[in-house]
Amino acid sequence: MTFSRRTFLAAGAVLAASPFASAIDPIKRPSEKPDIKLSLAAYSYRQWLDLKKPTMTLFDFIDLAAELPLDAVELTSYYFAETTDAYIEKVRAHAEKKKLAISDVPVGNNFCVKDDKKRKVQIDLVKDWTARAAKLGAKTVRIFAGNLEKGETLAMAQARVIAAMEECLEVAAKHGVLLALENHGGITATPEQLLALVKPIKSPHLGVNIDTGNFHTSDPYADVATIAPYGVVCQIKTEVAPAGGKKAEADLGRYVKILKDANFHGYAALEYEAAEDAKVAVPRYVKELRKLI
Repeated sequence: MTFSRRTFLAAGAVLAASPFASAIDPIKRPSEKPDIKLSLAAYSYRQWLDLKKPTMTLFDFIDLAAELPLDAVELTSYYFAETTDAYIEKVRAHAEKKKLAISDVPVGNNFCVKDDKKRKVQIDLVKDWTARAAKLGAKTVRIFAGNLEKGETLAMAQARVIAAMEECLEVAAKHGVLLALENHGGITATPEQLLALVKPIKSPHLGVNIDTGNFHTSDPYADVATIAPYGVVCQIKTEVAPAGGKKAEADLGRYVKILKDANFHGYAALEYEAAEDAKVAVPRYVKELRKLI
């Protein structure tokens, strides 16, 4: 039996025995007073940062962010023109020069992949970016669980994701970095599904990335409140789309209150995805969030 198969079976046994009981404790906060720092997601400027035809670099993005009332920038892995140590150091130094922390590094992975070789590529992707995040000075790496493949059962996919996260967490612990699992649809479409993946893992290096725009149930605000105690980083969207309803402007004040009620300590990054030009809308929303926070 290989290590990966042994880990997979162990994860499956945990899920089979108690999928929702024996939950890990909510994140231990350093004080009883919330401490929310404001960041801006590079993904907000995706149409300009897209490496297929970029008209903006990460350095340009950092310069833009430095003109706003922000504490940090969220540097999505998709937009790094290089992954060399020299380039990583240059990005880190530029953010530091502009007096901005790097709140986190989002990675786009899929741990539900059934094929062992293909899944290993996904695991290695997260491991590699965890090491790069540490070099950047970021303390958090956002990860996904993924989507069910055809013919797959939820329990099988959950066990596979748990095993993959446990393997990646060994690297995260080595580098002093947190992995933050996002509620990103797929097998994390509901709070229960997300926490079913988080609860079996007893690691201080795992938390949740709270994406306020990714729940599409009857009450997305209540869902965000459910996962907020486990949050180590947050992405705030300006729109909400409940089940059976139309996409609408989000109540940002309500989201900030949810974070404060959960005694959230960490970075909340504006991740702008609405139709209005980001270069026009983002400064307005950043200023609104700064006031609310």
